[in-house]
Amino acid sequence: MIAFGDAFRLTLLTDDIGLAQHADRAGVERIGVDLERIGKADRQAGLDTRLSRHTVEDLARIAGATRHARAFARVNPIHPDSAAEVEAVLAAGAGVVMLPFFRTVAEVERFVHMVDGRAQVMLLVETGAALVRLRDILAVPGIGEVMVGLNDLRLQLGVASHFEVLASPVLDGVAAEVRRAGLPFSVGGIARIDDASLPIPPDLVLAQYPRLHATGAWISRSFLGAMPVACDLSADIAAARRRLTEWSLAAPESLEEARRDLAARSRAIARA
Repeated sequence: MIAFGDAFRLTLLTDDIGLAQHADRAGVERIGVDLERIGKADRQAGLDTRLSRHTVEDLARIAGATRHARAFARVNPIHPDSAAEVEAVLAAGAGVVMLPFFRTVAEVERFVHMVDGRAQVMLLVETGAALVRLRDILAVPGIGEVMVGLNDLRLQLGVASHFEVLASPVLDGVAAEVRRAGLPFSVGGIARIDDASLPIPPDLVLAQYPRLHATGAWISRSFLGAMPVACDLSADIAAARRRLTEWSLAAPESLEEARRDLAARSRAIARA
């Protein structure tokens, strides 16, 4: 049986070919680009987020430079040129295509039809409307994986911290619905386990993945920014996988204690 951490799927967004190749050697399962532009700057104004400048050409270069990871592309929400955008990323080698910021079953059906089985369809749940309609959305044939986007979802829910969402019953319900549909479930991003500069200890976040039966996450910007040198990536990813496995073997009471601690720290940060 494969250990929890070893089976955990990591996704890296980058246009840096050298970093992509190193991540590929380190065992990152999906590497690619973030093409989402439409509406993102307005809805995330004032947040510590970045509007990507990645291109389809970057995706093609990454797909050609990596040997093991599947090439990944997050495209724009459904818009008049979605079909052409999907065709472009498929032609560039995308093996996984993510639809962000959708609200309806019809949008998901349209997207699945565009991809037409030529790549894995990954949904990024980050709107209140998608939460309300989640069971019907997950019944659409052709979905390969579901991820929760914590930054936009916390704005939709009106809370100050995406960590509070991660520790909330809302995520418990989403995870249960995705399991009910028999689909893999990813959420949020992981940081280096020894990064003491973050307001929330990374270990508390890692504990939430086995608690939620989650199977994947982003590699966060802080993970990369905290690395002294690029050669640490393999060791740091291996350390995160080991810790995920350790948490997966912990008693339910320990996982619940970590959830309560995460929720309390998140509320304290919000008050401050």
